Amino acid sequence: MSTIKVYKPTTAARRKTSVIDYSKILTGDKPYKKLIVRKARSGGRNDRGCITTRHIGGGAKKMVRLVNFKNNFSKGFKVNTIEYCPGRTAFICLVTDLHDGQKHYILHTKGMTAGRTYGTTEDIEAGAQKKLGDLPPATQVCQVEINPGQGSKMIKSAGNYGTIIGKDGDYVSIKLPSGEIRKFQAKCLCVVGQMGNDAHGLVRLGLAGRNRHLGVRPTVRGKVMNPVDHPHGGGEARNSIGMKYPKTPWGKHANGVKTRDKKKPSGKFIISRRPPGKHGNKK
Repeated sequence: MSTIKVYKPTTAARRKTSVIDYSKILTGDKPYKKLIVRKARSGGRNDRGCITTRHIGGGAKKMVRLVNFKNNFSKGFKVNTIEYCPGRTAFICLVTDLHDGQKHYILHTKGMTAGRTYGTTEDIEAGAQKKLGDLPPATQVCQVEINPGQGSKMIKSAGNYGTIIGKDGDYVSIKLPSGEIRKFQAKCLCVVGQMGNDAHGLVRLGLAGRNRHLGVRPTVRGKVMNPVDHPHGGGEARNSIGMKYPKTPWGKHANGVKTRDKKKPSGKFIISRRPPGKHGNKK
Protein backbone atom coordinates (compact mmCIF):
# COMPACT_ATOMS: atom_id res chain seq x y z
CA MET A 1 0.00 0.00 0.00
CA SER A 2 1.18 3.44 -0.83
CA THR A 3 2.33 5.53 2.10
CA ILE A 4 0.43 8.69 3.07
CA LYS A 5 2.59 11.62 4.09
CA VAL A 6 1.03 14.13 6.51
CA TYR A 7 2.48 17.61 6.89
CA LYS A 8 3.14 19.39 10.15
CA PRO A 9 0.21 21.73 11.00
CA THR A 10 2.15 24.95 10.44
CA THR A 11 -1.00 26.61 9.03
CA ALA A 12 -4.73 25.89 9.12
CA ALA A 13 -4.62 24.48 5.58
CA ARG A 14 -1.50 22.41 6.20
CA ARG A 15 -3.27 20.72 9.10
CA LYS A 16 -5.69 19.14 6.63
CA THR A 17 -3.20 18.39 3.83
CA SER A 18 -1.78 14.99 2.96
CA VAL A 19 0.02 13.57 -0.07
CA ILE A 20 1.27 10.20 -1.26
CA ASP A 21 4.92 9.54 -0.48
CA TYR A 22 6.07 8.64 -3.98
CA SER A 23 9.61 7.89 -2.84
CA LYS A 24 8.37 4.65 -1.28
CA ILE A 25 7.26 3.08 -4.56
CA LEU A 26 8.37 5.04 -7.65
CA THR A 27 11.67 4.05 -9.22
CA GLY A 28 11.86 6.12 -12.44
CA ASP A 29 13.45 9.58 -12.53
CA LYS A 30 12.41 10.76 -16.00
CA PRO A 31 9.71 9.50 -18.39
CA TYR A 32 10.51 7.67 -21.62
CA LYS A 33 10.46 10.51 -24.17
CA LYS A 34 9.17 8.42 -27.07
CA LEU A 35 5.97 7.65 -25.17
CA ILE A 36 4.89 11.08 -23.92
CA VAL A 37 2.66 13.69 -25.55
CA ARG A 38 1.37 17.06 -24.44
CA LYS A 39 -2.22 16.97 -23.23
CA ALA A 40 -4.35 19.64 -24.88
CA ARG A 41 -6.67 21.64 -22.64
CA SER A 42 -10.32 21.54 -23.64
CA GLY A 43 -11.76 23.73 -20.89
CA GLY A 44 -14.77 21.41 -20.99
CA ARG A 45 -15.69 22.63 -24.49
CA ASN A 46 -16.38 20.65 -27.64
CA ASP A 47 -15.21 21.39 -31.19
CA ARG A 48 -17.86 24.13 -31.52
CA GLY A 49 -16.74 25.95 -28.40
CA CYS A 50 -19.80 24.96 -26.36
CA ILE A 51 -19.32 23.91 -22.75
CA THR A 52 -20.30 20.24 -22.52
CA THR A 53 -18.66 19.50 -19.12
CA ARG A 54 -18.75 22.16 -16.45
CA HIS A 55 -16.12 23.00 -13.84
CA ILE A 56 -13.14 22.22 -16.07
CA GLY A 57 -10.42 24.76 -16.84
CA GLY A 58 -6.89 25.88 -16.09
CA GLY A 59 -4.61 23.47 -14.32
CA ALA A 60 -0.95 22.67 -14.64
CA LYS A 61 0.50 21.73 -18.00
CA LYS A 62 0.57 17.95 -18.43
CA MET A 63 2.69 15.59 -20.49
CA VAL A 64 0.70 12.36 -20.53
CA ARG A 65 2.13 8.93 -21.17
CA LEU A 66 0.94 6.72 -24.01
CA VAL A 67 -0.25 3.58 -22.24
CA ASN A 68 -0.62 0.20 -23.93
CA PHE A 69 -4.00 -1.25 -22.91
CA LYS A 70 -3.84 -4.29 -25.20
CA ASN A 71 -1.90 -6.48 -22.73
CA ASN A 72 -0.61 -8.40 -25.76
CA PHE A 73 2.71 -9.65 -24.42
CA SER A 74 2.87 -13.18 -25.86
CA LYS A 75 6.16 -14.06 -24.16
CA GLY A 76 5.79 -11.87 -21.09
CA PHE A 77 7.44 -8.59 -20.12
CA LYS A 78 10.01 -7.19 -17.75
CA VAL A 79 9.23 -4.20 -15.53
CA ASN A 80 11.92 -1.53 -15.84
CA THR A 81 10.54 1.30 -13.72
CA ILE A 82 7.42 2.34 -11.83
CA GLU A 83 6.48 5.95 -12.61
CA TYR A 84 3.90 8.65 -11.95
CA CYS A 85 1.50 9.73 -14.70
CA PRO A 86 -0.12 13.18 -14.38
CA GLY A 87 -3.07 12.13 -16.52
CA ARG A 88 -4.41 9.32 -14.28
CA THR A 89 -4.78 8.25 -10.67
CA ALA A 90 -2.92 4.93 -10.97
CA PHE A 91 0.82 4.53 -11.37
CA ILE A 92 2.34 3.23 -14.60
CA CYS A 93 5.20 0.88 -15.43
CA LEU A 94 7.75 1.11 -18.22
CA VAL A 95 8.15 -2.46 -19.45
CA THR A 96 10.14 -4.29 -22.11
CA ASP A 97 8.33 -6.81 -24.30
CA LEU A 98 10.32 -10.05 -24.17
CA HIS A 99 9.14 -10.94 -27.68
CA ASP A 100 10.52 -7.99 -29.66
CA GLY A 101 12.31 -5.81 -27.09
CA GLN A 102 9.95 -2.86 -27.57
CA LYS A 103 9.23 -0.61 -24.61
CA HIS A 104 5.69 0.13 -23.48
CA TYR A 105 3.87 1.84 -20.66
CA ILE A 106 1.28 -0.27 -18.84
CA LEU A 107 -0.80 0.38 -15.74
CA HIS A 108 0.73 -0.61 -12.42
CA THR A 109 -0.85 -3.41 -10.43
CA LYS A 110 -0.49 -3.67 -6.66
CA GLY A 111 2.41 -5.98 -5.85
CA MET A 112 4.21 -5.41 -9.14
CA THR A 113 7.88 -4.54 -8.57
CA ALA A 114 10.65 -3.21 -10.80
CA GLY A 115 13.15 -5.68 -12.18
CA ARG A 116 10.78 -8.65 -12.21
CA THR A 117 9.49 -10.57 -15.22
CA TYR A 118 5.78 -11.33 -15.60
CA GLY A 119 3.79 -13.57 -17.90
CA THR A 120 6.44 -16.25 -18.39
CA THR A 121 4.76 -18.80 -16.10
CA GLU A 122 1.25 -20.19 -15.75
CA ASP A 123 1.03 -19.06 -12.13
CA ILE A 124 -1.83 -16.75 -11.19
CA GLU A 125 0.01 -13.79 -9.67
CA ALA A 126 -0.63 -10.08 -9.45
CA GLY A 127 0.27 -8.36 -12.71
CA ALA A 128 -0.16 -11.43 -14.94
CA GLN A 129 -2.32 -11.08 -18.07
CA LYS A 130 -4.90 -13.86 -18.30
CA LYS A 131 -8.16 -14.71 -20.04
CA LEU A 132 -11.19 -14.43 -17.78
CA GLY A 133 -12.16 -18.01 -18.54
CA ASP A 134 -8.82 -19.31 -17.20
CA LEU A 135 -9.28 -17.82 -13.72
CA PRO A 136 -11.13 -19.43 -10.80
CA PRO A 137 -14.00 -17.72 -8.92
CA ALA A 138 -13.13 -15.22 -6.18
CA THR A 139 -10.09 -14.00 -8.16
CA GLN A 140 -9.49 -10.25 -8.06
CA VAL A 141 -9.03 -8.73 -11.52
CA CYS A 142 -8.58 -5.31 -13.10
CA GLN A 143 -8.05 -3.77 -16.57
CA VAL A 144 -10.82 -5.88 -18.10
CA GLU A 145 -11.71 -5.93 -21.80
CA ILE A 146 -15.33 -5.53 -22.89
CA ASN A 147 -14.71 -7.18 -26.27
CA PRO A 148 -11.83 -9.63 -26.97
CA GLY A 149 -8.79 -7.88 -28.46
CA GLN A 150 -10.21 -4.41 -27.88
CA GLY A 151 -7.93 -3.50 -25.02
CA SER A 152 -8.84 -2.91 -21.39
CA LYS A 153 -11.80 -0.59 -20.85
CA MET A 154 -12.94 -1.12 -17.27
CA ILE A 155 -11.47 -1.07 -13.75
CA LYS A 156 -8.45 1.12 -14.42
CA SER A 157 -8.58 3.67 -11.58
CA ALA A 158 -6.25 3.62 -8.59
CA GLY A 159 -7.03 0.94 -6.01
CA ASN A 160 -9.97 -0.58 -7.90
CA TYR A 161 -10.60 -4.26 -8.59
CA GLY A 162 -13.39 -6.57 -9.64
CA THR A 163 -14.16 -10.03 -8.32
CA ILE A 164 -15.02 -13.05 -10.45
CA ILE A 165 -18.17 -14.57 -8.95
CA GLY A 166 -19.01 -17.32 -11.43
CA LYS A 167 -18.91 -18.81 -14.92
CA ASP A 168 -21.76 -19.63 -17.28
CA GLY A 169 -20.73 -21.22 -20.58
CA ASP A 170 -18.81 -18.67 -22.65
CA TYR A 171 -19.36 -15.89 -20.13
CA VAL A 172 -17.82 -14.90 -16.80
CA SER A 173 -19.66 -12.81 -14.21
CA ILE A 174 -17.69 -10.09 -12.44
CA LYS A 175 -18.72 -7.87 -9.57
CA LEU A 176 -17.45 -4.40 -10.50
CA PRO A 177 -16.18 -1.78 -8.02
CA SER A 178 -19.55 0.02 -8.21
CA GLY A 179 -21.36 -3.11 -7.02
CA GLU A 180 -22.80 -3.88 -10.45
CA ILE A 181 -22.61 -7.50 -11.59
CA ARG A 182 -21.90 -7.87 -15.31
CA LYS A 183 -21.17 -10.69 -17.75
CA PHE A 184 -18.02 -10.65 -19.90
CA GLN A 185 -16.90 -13.02 -22.62
CA ALA A 186 -14.52 -15.67 -21.30
CA LYS A 187 -12.05 -14.79 -24.09
CA CYS A 188 -11.59 -11.24 -22.78
CA LEU A 189 -8.19 -10.47 -21.28
CA CYS A 190 -7.70 -9.03 -17.83
CA VAL A 191 -4.92 -8.41 -15.33
CA VAL A 192 -4.85 -10.38 -12.10
CA GLY A 193 -4.86 -8.33 -8.92
CA GLN A 194 -5.78 -4.86 -7.71
CA MET A 195 -4.83 -1.56 -9.31
CA GLY A 196 -1.86 0.16 -7.70
CA ASN A 197 -1.81 3.38 -5.68
CA ASP A 198 -4.65 2.11 -3.48
CA ALA A 199 -4.13 4.98 -1.03
CA HIS A 200 -5.24 7.56 -3.60
CA GLY A 201 -8.68 7.90 -2.00
CA LEU A 202 -7.14 8.77 1.38
CA VAL A 203 -5.36 11.91 0.14
CA ARG A 204 -6.76 15.19 1.47
CA LEU A 205 -6.10 18.13 -0.83
CA GLY A 206 -6.34 20.67 1.99
CA LEU A 207 -5.88 23.67 -0.31
CA ALA A 208 -8.25 24.98 -2.96
CA GLY A 209 -5.20 25.71 -5.10
CA ARG A 210 -4.40 22.01 -5.38
CA ASN A 211 -7.81 21.46 -6.95
CA ARG A 212 -7.13 24.27 -9.43
CA HIS A 213 -3.80 22.69 -10.35
CA LEU A 214 -5.75 19.53 -11.22
CA GLY A 215 -7.87 21.52 -13.64
CA VAL A 216 -11.00 21.63 -11.47
CA ARG A 217 -12.83 24.95 -11.34
CA PRO A 218 -15.18 26.00 -8.50
CA THR A 219 -18.66 24.51 -8.27
CA VAL A 220 -21.46 26.90 -7.28
CA ARG A 221 -24.70 25.72 -5.68
CA GLY A 222 -27.84 26.25 -7.70
CA LYS A 223 -29.78 27.84 -4.85
CA VAL A 224 -27.35 30.76 -4.63
CA MET A 225 -27.86 31.57 -8.33
CA ASN A 226 -30.49 33.78 -9.89
CA PRO A 227 -33.72 32.19 -11.16
CA VAL A 228 -32.60 32.80 -14.74
CA ASP A 229 -29.48 30.68 -14.17
CA HIS A 230 -30.85 27.68 -12.25
CA PRO A 231 -34.25 26.23 -11.27
CA HIS A 232 -33.16 26.32 -7.61
CA GLY A 233 -32.21 30.01 -7.83
CA GLY A 234 -33.88 32.99 -6.23
CA GLY A 235 -34.58 34.01 -2.64
CA GLU A 236 -31.86 34.67 -0.12
CA ALA A 237 -30.05 31.36 -0.56
CA ARG A 238 -31.30 30.19 2.84
CA ASN A 239 -34.70 28.89 1.82
CA SER A 240 -35.52 25.50 0.35
CA ILE A 241 -35.38 24.84 -3.38
CA GLY A 242 -39.17 25.22 -3.52
CA MET A 243 -39.98 22.09 -5.53
CA LYS A 244 -40.75 18.43 -4.93
CA TYR A 245 -37.46 17.19 -6.34
CA PRO A 246 -34.10 18.73 -7.28
CA LYS A 247 -33.37 19.61 -10.88
CA THR A 248 -30.35 20.10 -13.07
CA PRO A 249 -29.54 23.57 -14.44
CA TRP A 250 -31.48 22.52 -17.55
CA GLY A 251 -34.65 21.51 -15.70
CA LYS A 252 -34.27 17.71 -15.71
CA HIS A 253 -34.71 15.50 -12.64
CA ALA A 254 -31.51 15.08 -10.62
CA ASN A 255 -30.16 12.93 -7.78
CA GLY A 256 -31.16 9.29 -7.97
CA VAL A 257 -32.79 9.30 -11.38
CA LYS A 258 -31.93 6.45 -13.72
CA THR A 259 -30.31 7.75 -16.90
CA ARG A 260 -29.33 4.52 -18.63
CA ASP A 261 -31.27 3.75 -21.81
CA LYS A 262 -33.39 0.64 -21.19
CA LYS A 263 -33.03 -0.37 -24.84
CA LYS A 264 -29.23 -0.17 -24.85
CA PRO A 265 -27.91 -3.42 -26.42
CA SER A 266 -25.28 -4.01 -23.75
CA GLY A 267 -27.98 -4.06 -21.07
CA LYS A 268 -28.41 -7.79 -21.58
CA PHE A 269 -24.97 -8.37 -20.03
CA ILE A 270 -25.88 -6.61 -16.78
CA ILE A 271 -27.11 -9.12 -14.21
CA SER A 272 -27.59 -6.70 -11.33
CA ARG A 273 -27.36 -2.91 -11.33
CA ARG A 274 -25.21 -1.13 -8.79
CA PRO A 275 -26.92 -0.54 -5.43
CA PRO A 276 -28.25 2.90 -4.46
CA GLY A 277 -25.81 5.13 -2.68
CA LYS A 278 -23.38 7.93 -3.29
CA HIS A 279 -22.61 6.82 -6.84
CA GLY A 280 -25.53 4.45 -7.40
CA ASN A 281 -29.03 4.68 -8.80
CA LYS A 282 -32.20 4.28 -6.78
CA LYS A 283 -34.27 1.22 -7.60
